Amino acid sequence: MLKIVNLSKSFNTGTENEIKVFDNLNLQIEANKCTAIIGPNGCGKSTLLNLIGGSISPDQGQIILNGKDVTKLKEEERAIYIGKVHQNPYMGVSPSLTILENIALADKKGEKFTLRRLIKRKNMDRYIELLESIDLGLENKLNTKVKFLSGGQRQSLALLMAAMKHPDLMLLDEHTAALDPRTSRIIMKKTKELIEKYSITTIMISHNMRDAIEYSDRIIMLDKGKVVLDKPSKSLTEDQLLDIYRRRFEESIA
Repeated sequence: MLKIVNLSKSFNTGTENEIKVFDNLNLQIEANKCTAIIGPNGCGKSTLLNLIGGSISPDQGQIILNGKDVTKLKEEERAIYIGKVHQNPYMGVSPSLTILENIALADKKGEKFTLRRLIKRKNMDRYIELLESIDLGLENKLNTKVKFLSGGQRQSLALLMAAMKHPDLMLLDEHTAALDPRTSRIIMKKTKELIEKYSITTIMISHNMRDAIEYSDRIIMLDKGKVVLDKPSKSLTEDQLLDIYRRRFEESIA
């Protein structure tokens, strides 16, 4: 379980351009469930994920993951417990390295190693089995540099790499937004398969109302840094969610 306790965050503090994103936000994310975070631009979605992941620090409050306070841990220290897939398919992989080198790097997360001893023969069968599980033929392109893969292939690889160490928490930051609709659907299905296979607690930012309902267990809507909707995904239809979203957005700009 993830607990957000009295979390506050402002930018440009003390200036005329100060922006208060969160003010004593409290939130609990259920273990082994996928929670979708939706809301208009500027509502705090990405800031929340960045605070949880450790790329930015809160002004106050706590972030507690499975009973461990990770608030003061650096981003690289949290990476042992937290996997993340970014919107940009290049951000979760090393484009200049091969598929095999990328997956071996992900396998070494949290360990000390050198590139010279990165790939061990005893791990090869497991790496091939993992790549076969996403059904894109990447197991037949082990020595292909990732920069030569399609966006969908790169994002599938990034997703697999983020999940392969069975993190306590997975953060999905609009991870299909840069893909075409067909590829996006494929990635969402693979996402669901992986997080269910490994029972990973997941937070997913999405602007796609259908995906939010279909692939999550719970939907939270943020507006101006506050929770304005918190319901089980199955209790909402796409039309209902779109209607709520439009009304909240119109109110926020009125």
